Amino acid sequence: MAGTLARLILGDCRDYLKSLQDNSIDLIFTSPPYADSRTNTYGGIKPEDYVGWFLPISSELLRVLKPTGTFVLNIKEKVVDGERHTYVIELILGMRQQGWFWTEEFIWHKKNSYPGKWPNRFRDSWERLLQFNKSKKFNMYQEAVMVPMGDWAERRLKNLSKTDKKRDDSKVGSGFGKRVANWVGRDKVYPTNVLHLATETKNKNHSAVFPEALPEWFIKLFTQEGDWVLDPFMGSGTTVRVAQRLGRNSIGIEILRQYYDLANQQIRPQELRLFEAVENYETSESE
Repeated sequence: MAGTLARLILGDCRDYLKSLQDNSIDLIFTSPPYADSRTNTYGGIKPEDYVGWFLPISSELLRVLKPTGTFVLNIKEKVVDGERHTYVIELILGMRQQGWFWTEEFIWHKKNSYPGKWPNRFRDSWERLLQFNKSKKFNMYQEAVMVPMGDWAERRLKNLSKTDKKRDDSKVGSGFGKRVANWVGRDKVYPTNVLHLATETKNKNHSAVFPEALPEWFIKLFTQEGDWVLDPFMGSGTTVRVAQRLGRNSIGIEILRQYYDLANQQIRPQELRLFEAVENYETSESE
């Protein structure tokens, strides 16, 4: 763990991304301001302007990401005049035209979302996590996020029937099937693309903080110790802090001084880590 680098940059990612080397980042994990959100802190971007605002950023992210790397974008559509706006869909299409592969979509199910009801919809209890890659072959360490099989396995696998020992085709004619006997002796399985995480966070000083478990899951899935993780919208530093704890090098860029300072305070006490906070990336090359 000693020597892990966490570099914090105070400034606009649209400026500082240009200073990063081509093909240098293993994982980009970030949650930019949503359309018309965080207006008191980040000013807000109109839904109709969002794609035009973000595509120059994603172009730079495409350049700095390694061919084997992954970009995970946490984002959510907003409601405008009673219907969901299409800016996220338009952004996906725009990024595909840039050369991104839209590989997967994960869902973050917020187990303790706030109650609410509106005339034509219910409360939001999930958010998108869109996975993009530069190619169809990328680094992915699925064993790192395997989950326990659960109590059902012990009961179900005790007494196997004849059908359990052969491939049981789907009764709905989908062509899919299963062989229950394949699970004998296993204690872990691969997870689904739905993450059930509460919204609790240790940090109450930022307007929109996700739980540490969210970036942790993706950092484990797509990187190994010593790899580089980038968050171009760092906020109070959750992604950088988790990356550092897991032995990954990291870069966080934040435009607001108050959140940059907060990240600085929270990351600095880490032991056996090399930490560097800079306001100008050009002066940060000496490590």
